[in-house]
Amino acid sequence: MKKLSAVALLLALSFAFAAHAMRASRPAPNPAPDAPAIGATVEDFTLPDADGNEHSLASLKGSKGTVLIFIATRCPVSNGYNERMAKLAADYKARGVNVVGINSNSTEPADEVKKHAAEKGLAFPILKDSNNKIADRFNAQVTPEAYLLDASGKLVYHGRIDNSRNGEAITASELREAIDATLAGKAVEKTEVKAFGCSIKRAS
Repeated sequence: MKKLSAVALLLALSFAFAAHAMRASRPAPNPAPDAPAIGATVEDFTLPDADGNEHSLASLKGSKGTVLIFIATRCPVSNGYNERMAKLAADYKARGVNVVGINSNSTEPADEVKKHAAEKGLAFPILKDSNNKIADRFNAQVTPEAYLLDASGKLVYHGRIDNSRNGEAITASELREAIDATLAGKAVEKTEVKAFGCSIKRAS
């Protein structure tokens, strides 16, 4: 019996060693594409809206800044921010900062995006990133996830909108703070704060 146990142990160790060796010999997965770094100028891009009309980033940017937010129709976290995103767009539009939504979920078709925006009062432009090329370019991972560009098109903030899905429990509003600092000609204090939400459903 002891002899059988010893043999079983040796076999288990051999398999474990072999599995470890196989893992070690596998090539490392390709790294995620680099997102634009803070301070880098974001290159122009073009995407269609829900009606199929093409829009460039240059045509939608604000005179004082632009907020890009990756959003969703079905994500409960993103939906929890609908009212706040609508208010953000309304509050800053007159001050020269435009909000632009980007839907990169392959599971949410354009007609659904259009209907959702109308029902939820999202009056800012929403573009459809059907093959998630822009989500990939920015390395956006969740909805909602925000990127603030200054008047020159440089990225000055990336991350969450604020610190709570519950609108009544907010204690930090990093995106608004970043916009206010940019409008005041000041450096953004917190340039990157990890976003939270639902994963972007990329096309296979």
